[in-house]
Amino acid sequence: MAAAEARKKPLISHGTAALNRRARFDYKIGEVIEAGLVLLGPEVKSLRAGRASLSEAWAGEREGEMFLFGCHIGEWQAGSFMAKMDPVRPRKLLLHKKQVRELTGATTREGATIVPLEIRFNDKGRAKVLIGLATGKKLHDKRADIAKRDWQRDKARLMRNKGGE
Repeated sequence: MAAAEARKKPLISHGTAALNRRARFDYKIGEVIEAGLVLLGPEVKSLRAGRASLSEAWAGEREGEMFLFGCHIGEWQAGSFMAKMDPVRPRKLLLHKKQVRELTGATTREGATIVPLEIRFNDKGRAKVLIGLATGKKLHDKRADIAKRDWQRDKARLMRNKGGE
């Protein structure tokens, strides 16, 4: 039984629970805001276990409030009837009214989108989501980012080899 416990993933008490890695590649991120997230008990347990995905998530306004759509938080296996809920249901974001107005204004005026960047737990153990005001990148911008990343990797490799001789 000790081997089975050793294979289990440790629960996340604070730190990153889910990360949207494609967001910074597909979008140019402007302003970043940390928002609270309204979750139910089993969802928090699933987040702490790392069972969340932000790959197809986006944030938007509905009836004057901001919601996170398309975020997949898996069901908690050891739960009761409370755990049997829709894993991609819209989740309310906790923001000030002024922030909501600014974000919705930017999306309608500038054509920007609101992209969730990561879900993390703060020092108090509360789930927070980082959302960014983003504009889409063109294909040539993406190619430039790839070339820059490759050059940084090659430069690090050259410095490592030169330092070892």
